[in-house]
Amino acid sequence: MGQDYYAVLGLTRKVTDADIKKSYRKLSLKFHPDKNQEPGADLRFKQVSEAYDVLSDPKKRAIYDQFGEEGLKGGVPEKDGWTVGYTFHGDAVRVFREFFGGDNPFAELFDSYDPEVGFGGIHGRGRRKQDPPIERELYLTLEEVYKGCVKKMKISRRVMNEDGHTSNIRDKILTINVKPGWRAGTKITFPKEGDQGPNNIPADIVFIVKDKPHPVFKRDNDNLIYTATVPLGKALTGCVVDVPTLDGRLISIPINDIVKPGYQKVVPTEGMPISKDPNTRGDLIIQFNIEFPNQLNPEQKRMLKEALLLPP
Repeated sequence: MGQDYYAVLGLTRKVTDADIKKSYRKLSLKFHPDKNQEPGADLRFKQVSEAYDVLSDPKKRAIYDQFGEEGLKGGVPEKDGWTVGYTFHGDAVRVFREFFGGDNPFAELFDSYDPEVGFGGIHGRGRRKQDPPIERELYLTLEEVYKGCVKKMKISRRVMNEDGHTSNIRDKILTINVKPGWRAGTKITFPKEGDQGPNNIPADIVFIVKDKPHPVFKRDNDNLIYTATVPLGKALTGCVVDVPTLDGRLISIPINDIVKPGYQKVVPTEGMPISKDPNTRGDLIIQFNIEFPNQLNPEQKRMLKEALLLPP
């Protein structure tokens, strides 16, 4: 003979959904292993969770009412075959979390001890606390930060149902207006967009800006660093370096100095916008990779020594 889920919850078959929720709420708090260490409490907590998992689902409950536990778990005939047999996933804590919308309602909901159900009684709510912020990384290209853009971020969060006890997962789109010049580490906060629960204040969701690696530039705060490769001859005699920009231009920078190791050419106001004043920009810093020849013939060596006033 199968177990009686109604009896597990202390109910009769003529109960409403609200009665089932009320009974589960009371018994799950009474037998929760964090608050009840008596022998057998853990087993009762699992039995209560399985009973609620079945009876709170209209389809499962209908099959159970007609065919009992054997039909529920073994499957019953339907129009196109047999139903898939029910198997309890065994995670009683998961049922508890889904019902209360959080991991630990004891610390947040209840101030008093109820002798009937132990800690976490059903008679009153204590001061609600806000969950800690949820941080997510927002990777942006340098082009996106240079010009500014709009990013749409989809989040999934737990939302309370109208009954005030159960919840489900819903998606939501958050809109981020990226301002030109935002630096890595900039935080964008969406207050109270985290999981909802009867016992908590939803967490803030915080997006933290990260720079995506760029194939041409490196960013140094408000400056852009570009590495130009020039042959040794041009490094010594001067050259023009063509540099692409993040807004699609090509600027030509004359290099009249001798390019020595560590030499940099600074081009003012060709860097990133400054977020507090987008009309002001950082600098473009050109670094150099000097290409040395793989070999020189005797005549080239002689001419080079003469040019550099080196002894033969």
